Amino acid sequence: METLAFGTTQKGDKASLYVIENKNHAAIKVTDHGATLVSVLVPDRDGNQKDVVLGYDDAGEYEKHTYYFGATIGRNGNRIDKSQMMIDGKLCKIPANENENNLHSGPNGFDRVMWEVKGHTDNSITFFHLSTEEEQGFPGNLKVEVTYTLTDENAVEISYRGEADKTTVMNFTNHSYFNLGGQESGSVENQKLQILAESYNPVRDSKSIPTGEIAPVAGTPMDFREMKPIGQDIEADFEQLKFTGGYDHNYVLSDKAGEMKVMANAYCDETGIAMEASTDCCAVQFYAGNFIEDPIGKDGATYGKRCGFCLESQFYPDAVNQPNFPSPIVEAGKVFTTKTIYRFYTK
Repeated sequence: METLAFGTTQKGDKASLYVIENKNHAAIKVTDHGATLVSVLVPDRDGNQKDVVLGYDDAGEYEKHTYYFGATIGRNGNRIDKSQMMIDGKLCKIPANENENNLHSGPNGFDRVMWEVKGHTDNSITFFHLSTEEEQGFPGNLKVEVTYTLTDENAVEISYRGEADKTTVMNFTNHSYFNLGGQESGSVENQKLQILAESYNPVRDSKSIPTGEIAPVAGTPMDFREMKPIGQDIEADFEQLKFTGGYDHNYVLSDKAGEMKVMANAYCDETGIAMEASTDCCAVQFYAGNFIEDPIGKDGATYGKRCGFCLESQFYPDAVNQPNFPSPIVEAGKVFTTKTIYRFYTK
């Protein structure tokens, strides 16, 4: 594993970039700033290496923006209505950072902290962080680990482990934006996607809090059970898409977490690069990059609207306040683990 300098944070912390390669000329690059996945380099159908995730060239650039490119998200991924919830019979209030709601754990999310390297092997690295009660406002002191592994099958495995001294929320995810044409190649609307979900969570309005309904995708533009171009129906006259400026919805994979299954497949005709995404989570948020507003990314690439898509494995949004949703609340002392895998190949 190669270690490189990756800039300095606003607090003066020196970030590092860790490079892991396999025998197939694939590689990943991760940084201790935000335990962030910076690059995924895989061969296209002609054997040329393509970087298929969006990102920046140093830690300082990640601090300037709130797109969450490649970030580890926690303690809670997605939104919490009115930034509050009941845990162990007590009202827990946390900072609001999107309207009156809490998004991705607020201004002190895992994407904003420096992680400690706990260990590494030839093909993996484990980051550790102690999230105190004061950091985000959730109950308990949480010991959390995230491990990135690059297999010889060109799969990027992301594993999480958490344990807290009080009952608290554990809903971790990774916020990578994928572009199978290469991170510099522009819109992903012609890239094809399949999401293996029969239903999704409609939202109330543009603030993207779920109604509580689990609605069928059949007969709507939300249906990705058969592979289709991401942009095929994205501008359809459909209220849910108008609320969120395109796809930004949670797809229901199961009614409980714990079983590994394929959640999505994606493909780019131009490069021949395909991705199979699997998880043991009960849901996945599909976000089509509707609000990317021309930041300058890696190697000077300009990222525009819909130039990357996210598949964020998770519990359902606002699950802490929705009694009919699977719960992300984990009891004190209980170890919580989860894993998501993104496997790349050509066809």
